[in-house]
Amino acid sequence: MTMVQGTFDDLGTPLSSVTFVVVDLETTGGSPAECGITEIGAVKVRGGEVVGEFQTLVNPGAPIPAFISVLTGISDAMVADAPRIETALPAFLEFAAGSTLVAHNARFDVGFLKAAAARTERDWPAFPVLDTVHLARQLVRRDEAPNHRLASLARLFRSTTTPDHRALHDARATVDVLHGLVERVGNLGVHSLEELLDYTARVSPARRRKRHLADGLPDGPGVYMFKDGHGRVLYVGTSVSIRTRVRSYFTASEHRRRMGEMVRLAESVTPVECATTLEAEVRELRLIAQHKPRYNRRSRHPEKALWVKLTVEPFPRLSVVRGVADDGARYVGPFGSRGSAEAAVAAVHEVLPLRQCVQRLSPRTPKPACALAEMGRCGAPCTGAQSVEEYAAVVDRAAALLSGGTRDLLDALETRMAELSGAERFEDAQVVRDRLVALVRGASRSQRLDPLARIPELVAARRSATGGWEVLCVRYGRLAGSTSSPRGADPMPYIAALRASAESVASPTAPATAATPEESEKVLRWLEAPGVRLVDVDGHWTCPVGGAVARRDALEPLEASRRRTAGFAETR
Repeated sequence: MTMVQGTFDDLGTPLSSVTFVVVDLETTGGSPAECGITEIGAVKVRGGEVVGEFQTLVNPGAPIPAFISVLTGISDAMVADAPRIETALPAFLEFAAGSTLVAHNARFDVGFLKAAAARTERDWPAFPVLDTVHLARQLVRRDEAPNHRLASLARLFRSTTTPDHRALHDARATVDVLHGLVERVGNLGVHSLEELLDYTARVSPARRRKRHLADGLPDGPGVYMFKDGHGRVLYVGTSVSIRTRVRSYFTASEHRRRMGEMVRLAESVTPVECATTLEAEVRELRLIAQHKPRYNRRSRHPEKALWVKLTVEPFPRLSVVRGVADDGARYVGPFGSRGSAEAAVAAVHEVLPLRQCVQRLSPRTPKPACALAEMGRCGAPCTGAQSVEEYAAVVDRAAALLSGGTRDLLDALETRMAELSGAERFEDAQVVRDRLVALVRGASRSQRLDPLARIPELVAARRSATGGWEVLCVRYGRLAGSTSSPRGADPMPYIAALRASAESVASPTAPATAATPEESEKVLRWLEAPGVRLVDVDGHWTCPVGGAVARRDALEPLEASRRRTAGFAETR
């Protein structure tokens, strides 16, 4: 049998190499929102040795209550010349950078520090946090210590420092408690920081034992699929590092209850390596749509996208349909739900007398008028009161409104909303507002997707994090392939190979692309990113996206006539 040496990454971070910063605070009270910090004390330890200490009084900017002064010995006179938290906090954060924070009742101390960071408009670093109170509750029996207070635990572990409600002294005592607790948890097989955090967070042993599912997974971008014992896909995800992301599901960093349930059922993880991060995102969408995993909540049913169709008949009407057909009709969308599609239709009916009946009308066979005609909401083409030509003028305005090109009709909807609000009919005004929003969003999506749906092939590239090039081949809005070149390599051979191997894609009926709307949106956002360049059909680089007039005209959304679109309408 061949033995395989595990890597340090697989084993986690050994506790002997972890830098812990044990911190303690003194404050003016118990509420971070209302009280301030009067003292910060911290001890930095690594491998059981003290490597640094930090201590400062802090002027809280308010009087210290008398009972707090009696308890801590810190008076207003002592902090009068002390730095304010705006100065003290950055100094502490510099001292603690790159470490794991430890505190006895970390919720209190870290809560005050986070509140101070928020008040001073500073970003709070993503410190791992270890609470010695929580760890002691799992490791120290009642017959060993009467409670889990710092003074009781300091006596149990024979600390050389007696806690006295001064920050640095209490931090030194907490260091001795930490070392005693780490020694105990080590006897239980916990030897890495990840295992220690899991133990503190009460991550189940069964969940920790499944870490082997991440063994052998690639350390690069791609998609991962959790599967049960029958090979059924439970969950699909994506990451820039498959192995690192999958490992996180078995640690305390994963807090989602549904994911904990999923991990208990998982028996294997299947990776799908990808050349680029965009390819990983697209493959994730396709795999979710294919397998419809029970633990994925989004993107499982792309086939449920809806469109609003302006029919082709003597007296056209608006209809909500599930797909785009090559029938000469005008389509707007897609919409994420039937409610939003019907709201867009209602917005058009709000300002145009377009017929709302569903039967097919003939100019030669008059029919009785409906209630809407009697109310003046329809020109009554069914009765012959409106000819095909007269009705066509209304249809043209509806088509323009659906494309977002008729400002006066949009203004009419806004005016109607303002009138209802002025009459204190706020609920009715909200209905009109929601209809207007649904219409504008649907028209905007059509304008974005339609140009992409008409381009047979588009090759684009941008610099990768490694200094090479990420290259995409997009055909009719569908990602047909991607590749990446190493730093310093000529990208042209990679582009030629990509074009030759890319997926063949049939031309769709615009504005629907050959891919799902969600995939096409991801492609568009990638193309809109800074630094993206297009490749012409002759293989030469162009200037950044938006600079080549021919390509810009093909890609620029129609709505750019009203609002310039970042990434396409301007040269970066």
